[in-house]
Amino acid sequence: DGKTIKGDPTEGALIVVAAKAGIKKEELEEKFKRIHEIPFSSERKRMTTIHAFGNKKHAYAKGAPEVILERCDYILKEGKVERLEKKEKEKILKVNEEMASQALRVLGFAFKELEEKFNDETAEKGLIFVGLMGMIDPPREEAKEANKKCQEAGIKTVMITGDHKLTAVAVAKEIGMLDDNNTKVLTGEELDKLSDEEFEKIVEEVRIYARVFPEHKLRIVKALKKKGHIVAMTGDGVNDAPALKQADMGIAMGITGTDVTKEASDMVLADDNFATIVKAVEGGRGIYDNIRKFVFFLLRCNFDELGIIGIFALLGLPLPLNAAMILWINLVTDGGPAIA
Repeated sequence: DGKTIKGDPTEGALIVVAAKAGIKKEELEEKFKRIHEIPFSSERKRMTTIHAFGNKKHAYAKGAPEVILERCDYILKEGKVERLEKKEKEKILKVNEEMASQALRVLGFAFKELEEKFNDETAEKGLIFVGLMGMIDPPREEAKEANKKCQEAGIKTVMITGDHKLTAVAVAKEIGMLDDNNTKVLTGEELDKLSDEEFEKIVEEVRIYARVFPEHKLRIVKALKKKGHIVAMTGDGVNDAPALKQADMGIAMGITGTDVTKEASDMVLADDNFATIVKAVEGGRGIYDNIRKFVFFLLRCNFDELGIIGIFALLGLPLPLNAAMILWINLVTDGGPAIA
C-alpha cells in the first residue's frame, strides 16, 4: 500500500528517514543500479553494495561505526573530502558511545568511487566516512514485565547481542535486567581474552554480552551447562544453530529465523516475542504442578485404602471395603481430577 515496510526493521528505518528527507527508494534504485552486494554477517558487522552510475561504480557501506571507521581513510566535510586523522576517528567514536548510551542502535556510513577492476576486499578499503545515524529500537512493552516474572520464578535472563556495549546496558536497564550498581557486562573481545577456566568462574555473574559472534554464544551455553544450569537459548541466524543444538532448549524465531535455525531448535517462537516464552514456562510449570498434585492425591487415596484394609485384615475383622466399593471410590475420587 506504499505505507507499510516489510523486512528487516533496520533497513525499514533507513527507508523511512530517507523518505522524510525527500529521497525516494524507487528513484535511487533506478538511478543507481545495484550490481553487486557484499552481505552483512555477524562476523563482518557491515554490508556493502556496489552501484553503477553512468560509467562509474560506487561502493556504499554501512555497519558498526568502529568497523566502518577501520576501513575509512577519508571523511566528507561540508561537501569536501579530507584526510581522516586519528583524532577525528577518536572524536567520532566518542560520539558513537554517547549515542549508544542513550539506547540507540548506531550505524556508520561510508562510500567511495571504485576503480574499473575491484574485488570484495578492495571495495571496502580506503572508504570516505559520511556520518553516523542512531535508531531507536525500544524493547517491547511486555519485555519488562516478562523479565520481572522470570526473576520471580528463579529464571536468570541473559542478553547476548551484537550491539554496542553501552546500547546493551541502556536497554537492559530499561527492562530491569541491570541496576546502577550491577553492570556485569562482557564484550566478545573481552571474552576472547579469557580462558575457559577463567570464564567459568564469572559466567554466572555476567548478565549482558555485547558485540559477540556466534561462536561466543556456543561458548556461553557450554559454560552455563557446565555450571549445572538448564539453559534455554534463542536465535535466528544460521550461525546460531550450534548454540541452539547445544542448549537444553533451543528456541528459534518464527518470523526472522532461518530454516536451518528452526530445524536445529526444539521450539519455534511464532511471534518472536520474549514474553511468549515466559507464558510458555508459566503454562509448563502449571501443568507440572497439577500433575504432581494429582499423582500425590492418587497415591494418598490408594495408600489410605490399602492401610484400612491391611489393619482390618491383621485384626481379623471383616473387611470394610469390597471390590465394588473400592472401584466406586476410585471412580468418584479419581475421575474428576483426572478429567480436570
